[in-house]
Amino acid sequence: MTNPPPVGGARAEAVARERERLRALRERRDAQSAGAGVDGFTVRRWRKVGVFGAQAVLQAHALLGQLLPLAQDATHDNLVDALAAALRDEPDDRLLPAVRSVLERAAPATVAAALTAVHAGGFLWLSEVGEQRLADLAAGGDALAAAGGEDPYGAVALLGAFATEGTPTFPPRMLPRVLPWIPLSVLDDLIDAGAVGPEHQPWQYRAEEAEHTYLKARLVPDQVPAEQATALEWTAWQRRNAFLAGGEPLPPAGDVYDLLERVADGDASVVKELERELPRDLVLRLRRLLDGVDVGNWDRDIWEDRGLWRLIFSLWEPKAAVNPSRSPLHALMALRQAYDLLCMNELSRATSQIDKLVSFETAAPAYRDEVLNFHAYTLLLREELDAAAVILEEISGSHEPARSNLRMIQQRRAVARNDRATASNPYLDLGLPHGAPSWETRYRDLRREHVQDVDMSARLNSAMKRIRDAERDEDWSGFFVLPLDPDVFELPDAVPVTLVPPLAPLTRRTAPHSPESLGLVRQRAVADLLPHLLNAPRRPDRNSRMHTQ
Repeated sequence: MTNPPPVGGARAEAVARERERLRALRERRDAQSAGAGVDGFTVRRWRKVGVFGAQAVLQAHALLGQLLPLAQDATHDNLVDALAAALRDEPDDRLLPAVRSVLERAAPATVAAALTAVHAGGFLWLSEVGEQRLADLAAGGDALAAAGGEDPYGAVALLGAFATEGTPTFPPRMLPRVLPWIPLSVLDDLIDAGAVGPEHQPWQYRAEEAEHTYLKARLVPDQVPAEQATALEWTAWQRRNAFLAGGEPLPPAGDVYDLLERVADGDASVVKELERELPRDLVLRLRRLLDGVDVGNWDRDIWEDRGLWRLIFSLWEPKAAVNPSRSPLHALMALRQAYDLLCMNELSRATSQIDKLVSFETAAPAYRDEVLNFHAYTLLLREELDAAAVILEEISGSHEPARSNLRMIQQRRAVARNDRATASNPYLDLGLPHGAPSWETRYRDLRREHVQDVDMSARLNSAMKRIRDAERDEDWSGFFVLPLDPDVFELPDAVPVTLVPPLAPLTRRTAPHSPESLGLVRQRAVADLLPHLLNAPRRPDRNSRMHTQ
């Protein structure tokens, strides 16, 4: 007889393993047949249906005993009859079709367990191809090559990808086969490897709502609604959403939102730390903001984010009068700058800034009223009372403080110039808003600071005396009031939305490369071999006869 051509590689190893398995099976049968309680007549009956040896008969009994309840749930009595007859040691030609029919209705786990039992018992119930593939899977041959039509659920291809570290190259065409059934941890492995992305929409393949939400959070986090994020207990989403919503400050958590909250409050000391937490594009944006501080100029996308204004105002110190028409940010800075200069008694610079404000005629009415009130104050300081009165008459209908200022101007006009009191507001002389209750503390601090400056000391003492007199008499009518409405000067209380990083995908919550999950994939791969279960036992070849008789 001519020797068969040598086989090499994986096929040779598989053949060797199968021969070793059959040899061990024969030895086990020989050792156990004496105590098996199965007579030779029964063994010969079972040989006709591809079951060889006393021990194999007992294994067949165990398998059929597990399948019989499933057959009883079916509507065909002949299935029950065929299995019951085999359990009475009267197997016939109906047995394999009955087993196949029951397994076709069973869950994959049941099918895999049954086929594994068939393989372990050495039953000749599978085609040679099916037997070989089952042997490879049982031995861990994850790189088993399967024809496209013989891997209906993609389990074999998936096992091969994991075995060869080829998960990133798992063929996309196979994804519709595996996505509906693979364990969640295996799907997470594919996501981490880049084999599954948002474009594949894996959530559409999952029946459980919790998995549907989890996968969207991992791949398209911005599409997860609030109630689903809450159900996930997704802390990062909740902190980001709470920050963007504003309202109560977030409880400290040492993350990027704590830094952003401080930036929103104008704390420039955290800028460098914030840069370490932001993605590259937002770092560049933050640096554009910083670069604009030197010249007082920013692109529109910067100043449109009002949540950045407090940071800008904390860094920007204009060296010249600000043009309020350049942007709403510049308009607010110009107004505040004029007020600060008046409080610092830098009248020359204040007048220059106010002149630009007066020419900004398209400002909102409340803003315009503050500008005109400032203008009237500078005219008062120059004793140009008639011009100041004309301006105040224009705005007195809208503000009680403006009417009070107008009365003060009118009363002052009735007094001889040399008899008039100091024109300036003493609170402003101390660098404070009109009526500030902390004026005494401010006065003492300034006196200590300018102890060697005689002129400044005299001016501070005059302001102190005028305020005390007003408090004693409860009469502040001699003070020019500004601002008219402090709210006009307030910086926006907003979130710097353009510095908030995109929502990061949810971190996986399953164990990577879980042996249990891969075991379920292997189970599916075994169950996919059901088409290889025959309707009649395979004829034993020479090698099989040698090891099974």
